[in-house]
Amino acid sequence: MRTVLVAVGVVIALLGVVWVLQGAGILLGSFMSNDPTWLWIGIVTVVVGVALLVFGLRLPGRPKETEPA
Repeated sequence: MRTVLVAVGVVIALLGVVWVLQGAGILLGSFMSNDPTWLWIGIVTVVVGVALLVFGLRLPGRPKETEPA
């Protein structure tokens, strides 16, 4: 579960960064370019992605199995 949350958090955060760059007009070539709506959607998406990433990293890891005696 931890690995899945971290991976999903990274993907969502990166997607949000792309949307921020498109909304700000830095990354051109899309209908989202220079549209402030996508800037704000991207910011919210980055925050959600980072929150998932941090939550996943804070989860306890899988307990180590001990060898039977």
